[in-house]
Amino acid sequence: MSTQIGFVGLGKMGGNMVHRIHRDSDNEVVAFDFDEKAVKLAVKNGAAGAGSLKDLVKQLDAPRIVWIMVPAGAPTEGTVDQLAKLLDRGDMIVDGGNSKWTDDKRRAEALKRGGIEYVDVGVSGGVWGLEVGYCMMVGGPQKAVKRLSPILDVLAPETNDQSIGAIGARGWLRFGPSGAGHYVKMVHNGVEYGLMQAYAEGFDLFDKCEYELDNAKIAHLWGQGSVVRSWLCELAARAFEADGNDLGAIEGFTADSGEGRWTIADATAHDVPTPVITASLYARFRSRGNGDFADRVLAALRNQFGGHAVKPAPAGAKAKPAAGKAASRGSKAAPRKAPTAAAASAGRRRGGR
Repeated sequence: MSTQIGFVGLGKMGGNMVHRIHRDSDNEVVAFDFDEKAVKLAVKNGAAGAGSLKDLVKQLDAPRIVWIMVPAGAPTEGTVDQLAKLLDRGDMIVDGGNSKWTDDKRRAEALKRGGIEYVDVGVSGGVWGLEVGYCMMVGGPQKAVKRLSPILDVLAPETNDQSIGAIGARGWLRFGPSGAGHYVKMVHNGVEYGLMQAYAEGFDLFDKCEYELDNAKIAHLWGQGSVVRSWLCELAARAFEADGNDLGAIEGFTADSGEGRWTIADATAHDVPTPVITASLYARFRSRGNGDFADRVLAALRNQFGGHAVKPAPAGAKAKPAAGKAASRGSKAAPRKAPTAAAASAGRRRGGR
């Protein structure tokens, strides 16, 4: 017997998930997105299109299942609130985005009062999920997850022989009540930050070393039985082949979607040291041009206590002011002298070190 499900959000992942469901099963999807082109593509791939959330709910048979695949935060919150007013007791909302697990717990409790079930699904797989499948980390009531399982089964890949005894035939697993799925996905993304940063630093060293090395070939070789082989390493090989050994056409700007910050915050709350994950998040901050002022402070302090020369800023360059603050007057171009002994002594009397 097929399962009917509504899908809200047809971006790169949501659209591919709808496509995979129809391509690989007899399950039915009613799809909605504010982008009409995305809805038309979903219809082309076998889904029924909806023109609004109200229309989507109307096309679904009770008890309904609606899977949300929109950005975390306000977009998800607003969508859940709207659906809560349209759905009935016994219906289910599934959040497949990157919501914070504490938001899941709050939403689940609020929806429970109206008889609506809530399931959180942390999804990993990116744009490759259409072909490879999606690893899914699930939280929510057991009965609700069981009802959702036909959809999870078709979205997930087949489990490899090494793991089938531990987690079952398909690559998804329920970890506990509402919030547990997104909690596991949050830590997953924190670990991902650290892995990516380690690869980046290794290839940075190759770029600076005395040898003329082919980064793509190194990444390919590391996939042949090496202890550092991974899918990320395979993707590194593809990147170097596509964009060149120096990735010259790519700006070194790396955003973060929040999970790394949440991982570090929760680790701190539990006194769990996470130096690698924390350093990798800070490296992303610096990739966006942050840290320039700190670098100038370091140079100025080294000049002050040791008389070391400071390098003038490029002609015409201006320091970026901090958000909400006026730009500073800037530092002098010529190297400054070290403080006199009298000045240093006065600083110590004022408590300076």
